[in-house]
Amino acid sequence: MELDLRNKTALVCGSSQGLGFAIAEALAHEGCKVGLLARNATKLDAHVRNFGAHGLEAQALPADMGDWASLEVALQRFGMPDILVNNSGGPPPVDVTRVDPDLWRSQFEAMVLNQMRLTQAVLPHMRSQRFGRILSVASTSIVEPFASLAISNSLRAALAGWMKTLSGQVAADGVTVNMLLPGSFATERIDSLNTREATARGVAVAQVVSESSAEIPVGRYGEPKEFAAVAAFLASPKASYVTGQMIRIDGGATKSI
Repeated sequence: MELDLRNKTALVCGSSQGLGFAIAEALAHEGCKVGLLARNATKLDAHVRNFGAHGLEAQALPADMGDWASLEVALQRFGMPDILVNNSGGPPPVDVTRVDPDLWRSQFEAMVLNQMRLTQAVLPHMRSQRFGRILSVASTSIVEPFASLAISNSLRAALAGWMKTLSGQVAADGVTVNMLLPGSFATERIDSLNTREATARGVAVAQVVSESSAEIPVGRYGEPKEFAAVAAFLASPKASYVTGQMIRIDGGATKSI
């Protein structure tokens, strides 16, 4: 399917690795000029060189989702995008009964407040041109909370409520607002969580991977490119009638309807 994304611009947050990078790569292959935003400048520069070697257009934008000033600088350098992909990465696992208030505050900045601020900053441009796409990479923990991910469960749910409200206010202007809820994907993030669980249980990481994969109807972890393909479609003009949705991409793992 031709997604009609040539000459669009896309700002992809958290795009030095994992799902964010996969989305940026997919959009670049569809003809977008992509802004790669993340903290690791070295990785971003390497990605930009690699993209350029394949005839793809990208710009490195070192910034921290928890630092609004750096995000403002990145936005000024890149310009107002047609597509914004909010993605802050996952917070650390915690004991819900003992979360430090400062951790709540810092994660709220990165996972909620600054995503709202970025979205608000780009909306006037999108509404004036009658086209815009706002995507947020979240987690299936919004609909099926994970015991060890209290921060993710709580803050992503707050963002979901805001995005649903926003979607109804900007839909008539050609701007769609959707959340992507990934399940288990073969990324650095899940490697970290699996290693932590294996250490806590005193078992091999391979055992944790085998057990968790068995709980997924598809029988395996997803590949980042599979996730990115859905994101690219939602970012395209082809998805103009899809808004206000939380779309699960989890191999059927979420048990609720």
